[in-house]
Amino acid sequence: MDKAKVLGENKIPSLLWQFSLPAIGGNLVNVLYNIVDSIFVGHGVGEIGLTAVTIAFPLMSLLMAIGLLVGVGASTLVSIRLGEQNKDAADLILGNAVTMLLVFVIISTGAALLFLDPLLIKLGATPEVLPYTHDFVVVILWGSVFLHLGGGLGGVVQAQGDPKMALIAMLISGVLNTILNPILIVGLNLGIKGSAWATVIAQAASAICILVYFIRGMGTLKLKLRNLVLQYRIVIDIIKIGLSLFLMQVSNSVVMFLFNNSLIVYGGELAVASFGIINRMMMLVMMPVMGLTQAAQPIIGYNFGAKQFDRVLETLKIVLTLAVCAGAVGVVIIYMLATPIIHLFNGGEEMVAIGSVGLKVFLVMMPLIGFQVIGASYFQAVGKAGYTIVLNLLRQVILLIPLVIILPMTFGLMGIWAAGPISDFVSALLTSVFLYREMRKLSSENRVVCQENIT
Repeated sequence: MDKAKVLGENKIPSLLWQFSLPAIGGNLVNVLYNIVDSIFVGHGVGEIGLTAVTIAFPLMSLLMAIGLLVGVGASTLVSIRLGEQNKDAADLILGNAVTMLLVFVIISTGAALLFLDPLLIKLGATPEVLPYTHDFVVVILWGSVFLHLGGGLGGVVQAQGDPKMALIAMLISGVLNTILNPILIVGLNLGIKGSAWATVIAQAASAICILVYFIRGMGTLKLKLRNLVLQYRIVIDIIKIGLSLFLMQVSNSVVMFLFNNSLIVYGGELAVASFGIINRMMMLVMMPVMGLTQAAQPIIGYNFGAKQFDRVLETLKIVLTLAVCAGAVGVVIIYMLATPIIHLFNGGEEMVAIGSVGLKVFLVMMPLIGFQVIGASYFQAVGKAGYTIVLNLLRQVILLIPLVIILPMTFGLMGIWAAGPISDFVSALLTSVFLYREMRKLSSENRVVCQENIT
């Protein structure tokens, strides 16, 4: 059953609607269960629990980077190969991706467990917070194989033209996590360990669902035993394309590390806990943008491979417009509800005072981030890894890291909050230049293809 052909035949608005709704729905589920998770941690463990989870985030982000490295590279290659009508090559990429994920998870989990406590202290865990962070991370690490498989292969499900299955896998994970959180954290009194176990069990259910889907060949692709043997060329291609998002995720870990340590110095543990809430609200605002990006990527990749450049250009224009509008609406809502949001996580008055200001300042430029996210995703979808690396590192490394180091020296805690919107604005401006040039190039290439078809 070839579900990928619709990517090159159906109308672009219809495809974006078809693909973005499951993607946004799946992202909504993931964001909501992260928020619900934090709410139960805040009420069941207290502000110290929120601080502990926020301290652990850079390490978890590093683990996610490995899944992104393989998942993004594999899904991009699958889209392009299916656009070229080469299903056997796409099946081979899927098999190699599974093996790569398993190998990488063994290496990363072993290394993290070996140096865990010194690593958590470096990440900013104080003596009071360390036991909570340790308990949370140990459980996550032992279940990280499911995090890698579910996250890494979810994009491949989407890339081969089955957004509904991608949504089902996310729904399974999200609903199960939401159900388990109150049971494990409060009902069984497991505290922060309960939060970690809820995450692991939910991710395991999602990963198993995706594996069964591919093993049974329920979509375009089928996971075959012979394709699990690594092919050097495929491994290199996957890494080359996925490297940009991997580096972005690694840089995100570095940024989180710097933020957490700066927040401890200039605002204390409550500022760190507030930043955890701000991150979750940022995820909520980013949800429709990421959904549109996930929807556009297989459409762009397939049509680029099929040399249908007019469809690539149309997709790019539509998602950029929608992303800016969605981001603006999200920020307005967050502004109106800033104080109640902090209270929702069981934050006291001091935490509300810190968090509500941080929330408003940090997210003010979020409507523009769609340019950077979609721009980087576009170059990734068409296999131009170099551009993607530059654009992803632009915001996280070139701009944000220096800002979060320099600004607090003069402006204190406000300088930390201001680093985000300054980075968002400059990176969006520069990305728009890259996109403008690329869109002109697409128009030119489309004219050439049209002339060739006429002759």
